Formats: sequence, structure tokens, C-alpha cells
Amino acid sequence: MSLASGFLAGALALVGPALADGDPKKGVDQFRFCAACHALEPGLHTTGPSLAGFMTRGAGTAEGYVRYSPNLRAAGFEWTPEVLDAWLEDPARMIDGTYMDVPGVWDAQGRADLIAFLEIAGGEGGGERAVAMGLIEPGWLRGVAPTPIGEATPGQRIASIRHCADSYFIRTEDGTERPHWEKNVRLKIDSTETGPPQGVPVVLPTGRMGDRIYVIFRSVDDLRALVSEGC
Repeated sequence: MSLASGFLAGALALVGPALADGDPKKGVDQFRFCAACHALEPGLHTTGPSLAGFMTRGAGTAEGYVRYSPNLRAAGFEWTPEVLDAWLEDPARMIDGTYMDVPGVWDAQGRADLIAFLEIAGGEGGGERAVAMGLIEPGWLRGVAPTPIGEATPGQRIASIRHCADSYFIRTEDGTERPHWEKNVRLKIDSTETGPPQGVPVVLPTGRMGDRIYVIFRSVDDLRALVSEGC
């Protein structure tokens, strides 16, 4: 038996009684938990891969997504309602070593409702179809993906970053330099369409008490070029 057929046999062995009839409208409530890690916009990967069109492709094959576990990438099965039911009930039991380390949906009717929604939203053009059917609002297509930074102000665009002792001294293009305790600074890289332009990192508040910030770079090269050590 090949590795792929072994995975598929294991998946089907976990399938219990026939799937209950699902209600896609109720499935939207279940999908709220999925949306924390998955978008429905094509090609928009967040913590997990985009679910746009996933019902029409093999497991572990979303173009541009590189964080699949080796066993899921090698599994080679297609998503069907029956296989999806086994996956949603217990991902770790279905695929050993999966990186989707979240509890399953143990309620059979809840899984059926979620699958009914995913058969619509995860089909070809399914996100837009789900919007047209009134199941979700257009904003749901992006899940929790960050809003594109867009045109940053001079007070957000970083000219230089100097690390000294336990602090970052950040100078922005408006000429202001401000020190920040290093533990309040989150250095991030956003190489996607939501990120800053190449060579122009930005500083953004995290929305807490005003003392914590994100410094977002377009690439590792930008981080290396723009952060220096010196007092």
C-alpha cells in the first residue's frame, strides 16, 4: 500500500455513521472558529492555508502555502464530505504529526453543518458564492488577515532603528526619535500584499496601553539593513 492510499484508508476508517444532513447557515457559526486561521480569499494564507477552492484540490497542495506537515503534504487524498468529517472530528488522529493542533468538532451535527457550509464556501469561487447567498459578509473572505498598511504617514515610516542596552531608539521620517523598551517592541516581517514597501519599514501601535508597538519590515534584508547596534 502506498503512503497516500494508507492515509486515505486511515481517514475512511475513522468515518462513522452516514453524515447527518447539514445546514450551511448553522455551519457559519462553526466556521467562526476556522476563520481565526483560514481565509476564503484565493491565495490569502494566514496561520493556515486559504480555504478558497480547497474542496477541488488535494490535501496539502494549496499553492504558495509552505507550512504543511510532511505527512499531510504526502497524504495525497482529495477532500470529500466523508474525509472532511473525519478530519474535523480529530485532525491529529487522522494525520499523525499534523500541525493543525486544534481540538476537533466532536458534535456530529455541528460537523455536518460546517461541512455543508464548506462545500459551498470551499468550492470553486465559493467565497463569493457564500456572500451572494447571504451566508457571510464580504469581510469574512479575509478572515483575520491584517488590513494592508497602505500609505504610511511620515510619523509611521521609519528612517533608522538603533538598539542600545535594553532599548530601541526609533527615528521616523518626520525627524522624531523615541526610545522604546525592547520587550515592548515586536519586530515583524510582512512580505505579502498587506506589508510595507521594500526598504520602508513602519511603526504601528498594537492597540494596548500605548507603550507597545509593531515594527513591520518587508523582508529580512530590510531588517538587517535598518537595525544597528550602538549607544
